[in-house]
Amino acid sequence: MSFLDHIKRVNRHDLSGFRRFMIGDAHAGYLRHALAERLKAQADVFAVDAHTVRLLPAFSDPDARTEAVDRAVRKLVEEGAVAKIRFEQYPVLERPGGPALMWLNRAAAAHFGILSFGVHLNGYVRKPDGIHLWIGRRARDKSVAPGKLDNMVAGGMGDGYGPVETLVKECGEEAGLPEALARKAHPVGAITYMMEVGSGTAHGSAADIGQDGLRRDVLYCFDLELPADFTPVCQDGEIEEFRLLPIAEVMRIVDSGDDFKFNCHLVIIDFLIRHGLIGPDHPDYLDLISGLHR
Repeated sequence: MSFLDHIKRVNRHDLSGFRRFMIGDAHAGYLRHALAERLKAQADVFAVDAHTVRLLPAFSDPDARTEAVDRAVRKLVEEGAVAKIRFEQYPVLERPGGPALMWLNRAAAAHFGILSFGVHLNGYVRKPDGIHLWIGRRARDKSVAPGKLDNMVAGGMGDGYGPVETLVKECGEEAGLPEALARKAHPVGAITYMMEVGSGTAHGSAADIGQDGLRRDVLYCFDLELPADFTPVCQDGEIEEFRLLPIAEVMRIVDSGDDFKFNCHLVIIDFLIRHGLIGPDHPDYLDLISGLHR
């Protein structure tokens, strides 16, 4: 897969296969038609028609909505329609920066097609021969993309944490970065995409990407130049090893294969563009830039 192939992959979706998930007048997400039909059995929580799945108006505040939908998700887990419950809650928003309409278990985020947020860190070192990137390899027992390459630090935003707080937490857990060093990371923008996923599509398997449905992701990106004598050490078992690779080698890996977890390719492509390593003479330059911010 080339740089552009990775960009195209995350922007493939067919919304004709989905119904809108509504909370009052707010459009909160999307559900596959099959999952929407399954939710007709939970008429005490949802009103389902041919076009929408609507949370009943009786659940009028975020706490009541969260509790009702959590019960529904747990039933879906019992039925095998959703994977096991995760110990993390994601906010459900109509738009980035808007108020939380409710909270949803992370396991059901793509099933309900909600906006989801994460942080990714490019940890790099400058050497006489140029930039080197710290690259992790995901543990083989991870449920998503086991054994694939990863950014130095990455994680989903949930449980009320903001981007910086999430980054600091993940830096400590995944790479052993002291808080004072983690807080020196520079925010460098965000990547957005909408990607249809699951065994019923050709766009990405659940094993590689996780869940089934629609991923509407916002990735907050950070750069951190690290001291030459720092070596990341994973603290939570999610990364089995780190390697410091020349940027040319990282470019070759991304532009010729699928060795990284799918969205890490995007974070690296964005890094390469911002550091002038993919320039305007590249034939796909504009398509790459626009594809990172759909």
